Amino acid sequence: MRRLTLAALGAGALLAGLSGSYVLPLDHEAIQYEHTPVTDAAWQLQQRLDRGETKLRFDPEWGYLPAVLDALHVSRASQVVVFSKTSLQAPRISPRNPRAVYFNDTVSVGWVPTGEVVEIAAQDPKQGVIFYTLDQVEVARPRFKRRDDCLQCHATGATLGVPGLVVRSIYPEPSGMPFFQAGGFVTDHRSPLKERWGGWYVTGKHGDQRHMGNAFARDRERPTSLDTENTQNVLDLKSRFDTGTFLAGTSDVVALMVLEHQAHMTNLITRVGFETRMALHSQELMNRLLKEPADTVSESTERRIRSAAEELVDYLLFVEETPLTAPIQGASSFAAEFAAQGRLRQFDLRTRLFKIPVSYMMEGQAFRALPPAALARIERRILQVLESVEPKYARLSAEDRRNIRNRIVTQPWAHSAKP
Repeated sequence: MRRLTLAALGAGALLAGLSGSYVLPLDHEAIQYEHTPVTDAAWQLQQRLDRGETKLRFDPEWGYLPAVLDALHVSRASQVVVFSKTSLQAPRISPRNPRAVYFNDTVSVGWVPTGEVVEIAAQDPKQGVIFYTLDQVEVARPRFKRRDDCLQCHATGATLGVPGLVVRSIYPEPSGMPFFQAGGFVTDHRSPLKERWGGWYVTGKHGDQRHMGNAFARDRERPTSLDTENTQNVLDLKSRFDTGTFLAGTSDVVALMVLEHQAHMTNLITRVGFETRMALHSQELMNRLLKEPADTVSESTERRIRSAAEELVDYLLFVEETPLTAPIQGASSFAAEFAAQGRLRQFDLRTRLFKIPVSYMMEGQAFRALPPAALARIERRILQVLESVEPKYARLSAEDRRNIRNRIVTQPWAHSAKP
């Protein structure tokens, strides 16, 4: 991915495709981000707490973290650990006191030892990512506080201009502060490994492939020169921080790869949904003004939906995925737990991330909740790609194309793909 300054990462940097477009107006009549009711997992948990159907146990060491993970069905093995000072609790974060992130398909949970809150980012099926904090103080009725102020960093060019997620790679000082003048990267499965995980701890084996994790830039005159001695193929983090204060002792490389893929996929789903809703809203107003039939759809409306959907399809099918040049092996039970959840979650980890190059998020609630016009366009585009002889899609083998088609026909939103 293109290198960005930290200022650009926070303010809406110009990247290729949707990443280079403007931040969408969240108060648009078709969106109403702050006012439209949500149904994300954190909101649902709060409803159960309010009704007295569940309780959150407060742990003397970790506060509400273990109870929140259990209630939201988030595995401890998903733990990845970041030591750069680049989040809400930045003043508390350091290489000796890093921040842990736990995640499943729809929820990410952040926690820092001695932190005052547990952070939650939950994907709503329609409204994108909703942000919450839970105070680390034992009370009879814990309450998740919605934090729309998080959008200062989580609704920018780095998140495709919608409320979303971002995995950043930076050049960290030994204190964990980023070298701002060195810039950094927004990373996903298209990023070269050599640009990934700066400011993160990484555990696992990856052969002779190099990454930026576990390392510091110690020379202010050369901020992009990382000290990488003993930073590759690391299996134990005990010498770097007190792993006993965390729920797991790892920052699993496979979990990091999945989180990167998922973050950008989450943003794409939200962006396509917002673009489609806004386009159809404008079309509806125009039809009324011109007294056209209600089902009239202009070429400009079609083009807007088509453009967003085509970028999503390329990412969904891992078209530009960076090939692996050596096997990847995680350092926790994450890969086994994740793969046990379904066929699209089976890992390759020799030349690419997954055996079947189509995102498991296609089976998720947020994807299925996309407007029918977007789903129809996505389906048509997938079928076009599967028949395409363009060099861009040459990496999709005949077996890949068969496997992808077989998975598409099982989706409840698919129509023309069915036999």
